[in-house]
Amino acid sequence: MTKQTNRPSSKGSPLLKLVKFLGPGLITAALVFGPGSLTVTSRLGASFGFDLLWVIPPAVVLMMGFTVMSTKIGVASSRSLLQLFRDKWGDWAAIACGFALFFVTASFQAGNTIGAGIAFSESFQTPTWPWISIVSLAAISLLFFKSFYKILERVMMLMVAVMLVSFLFTLILSQPEWGKVIGGLTPSIPDGALLLVVALVASSFSIGGAFYQSYLVQEKGWKVKETSSAIMEGLSGILVLGIITGTILMSAAAILQPKNIAVQSAGDMGNTLAPLYGNWAGLVFMLGLFGASFSSLVGNATIGGTLCSDALNQGRSLNSLPVKLFISLIIIIGALVALVFGKLPLELIVFAQGITIFAVPFIGIGIMMISNDRSIMGASVNGLILNTLGIIGIGVLFFLAGTNFYQLFLK
Repeated sequence: MTKQTNRPSSKGSPLLKLVKFLGPGLITAALVFGPGSLTVTSRLGASFGFDLLWVIPPAVVLMMGFTVMSTKIGVASSRSLLQLFRDKWGDWAAIACGFALFFVTASFQAGNTIGAGIAFSESFQTPTWPWISIVSLAAISLLFFKSFYKILERVMMLMVAVMLVSFLFTLILSQPEWGKVIGGLTPSIPDGALLLVVALVASSFSIGGAFYQSYLVQEKGWKVKETSSAIMEGLSGILVLGIITGTILMSAAAILQPKNIAVQSAGDMGNTLAPLYGNWAGLVFMLGLFGASFSSLVGNATIGGTLCSDALNQGRSLNSLPVKLFISLIIIIGALVALVFGKLPLELIVFAQGITIFAVPFIGIGIMMISNDRSIMGASVNGLILNTLGIIGIGVLFFLAGTNFYQLFLK
């Protein structure tokens, strides 16, 4: 793959240099936080107030740990992470990992597509299906710009900015009691909250997102001497992810819990804001929902399409035709499921979670083993802190997998 020369220039205003610097980190944050994350976080705040705010920081720290490992792998090696899996364990490892992440992203794509459609249909009181079609076509059209990576980076930055402004506005409007916010940082799990806690951790600690970070830094063209900058870039994006997640939980705790309003979908808080604070407040929130949905729609498809193409030895450059075709395939799958069923079918959720149960913990182990392989990493092998976070993270992944397995097959 020919590396891009998208690194920050020394010229330009401080704000422009900051925007150029964030790059892949914000892309990772944007694709991790989607309508599913928004729904889970809103439901936690609506049901349990600020009690589970403490869950977000450790989940974000674990995500940071694996993002740093993936970033260092991407900078240290000219080989993609899947190709390193192939070199170390054979074709089966690369194909299994690539296909697992492809099917997971494809299975959840309908939810991203529906979320983006709902943001418009609820705002303009129109049917959802035309917006699903328009949004999907818009996403596919982005693929055929001359430099897809640059377009992806700018779209994701815009979507993150939209989310931050919308959700911070919602938080300011909600006027949370800061004493309760501080109290929510004390660890405790209320009765009936365990499954939602598992879902929140899973949505914030995304191995798929961390895995793909290595591809993003290679696409951008970071060099070994720029490892520190690449790491800071990745960490800044995950920090933004944590801020967005915490903002939504606090807003839901302040607005929805006192009124005993249940959350069933990503648009419920927006629908609640309108009668309380006026239609403009609901519209601002719906704009944030669109940002979360569209960024995950494009981001998830990009992950799944790139990794599937790479697993089949068809290349990994975002500007290559096979990658664009696989990305388009996932977007089309999401649109068709959304149009036919009108919601994310339970069977697809079960299928995706079933793959996650068996695949994700081992993908995490693979990342950690490669990042400790001195023949690949050289002086960039993991230190004590990263290995400690890695061991804890893998334990959490197995716990999440075990909990999902119990809920799906044994309960």
